[in-house]
Amino acid sequence: MENKSDDLVSKDENEFLSKLHKIVAETIKEEDLILNNLLHPAKDVLSGGQKLSDQVARFGGSWKFIILFGIILILWIIYNVTAIGSKAFDPYPFILMNLILSCIAALQAPIIMMSQNRKEEKDRMRSENDYLINLKAEMGIRSLHQKMDLLLGEQIKKLYDLQAIQIQKLEEMSGKLDSNHKLP
Repeated sequence: MENKSDDLVSKDENEFLSKLHKIVAETIKEEDLILNNLLHPAKDVLSGGQKLSDQVARFGGSWKFIILFGIILILWIIYNVTAIGSKAFDPYPFILMNLILSCIAALQAPIIMMSQNRKEEKDRMRSENDYLINLKAEMGIRSLHQKMDLLLGEQIKKLYDLQAIQIQKLEEMSGKLDSNHKLP
């Protein structure tokens, strides 16, 4: 009888281990897909114009540009105000300077917007990677929950089986006690 119960226990343990291995294999498979996306992101290939717009945006949005541009404007104004006669190439009201400033602003704005759009795309990709990392963590937690549920279910089954054996033994003992009391 015990040999038969040992076979049942061995069969149950093998079934339990196969379920556990299945959970682990599924988790590894799902995590591999996410890790592949995280480790091998799409390559960012920039054209010459895109690289130029990034450099213009980087320089145009810096203190170096603001200070340099302010110095150039001050020198322009000082020279054209103090120059005598025909040496002043842009006399007051500085129409040429206003034209140049308008052209710079008209060209610089779309170039900076192109660069910002690319940066926004990179931020979106970074957000997607964050999502994938969170998804990976969630899958790990779900896998742990499945393993815990499996372990708890197995423990409850073992406790139930043990309780059934104990009840059977108690009934046998009760039967023996009852038969001993009926003899006299």
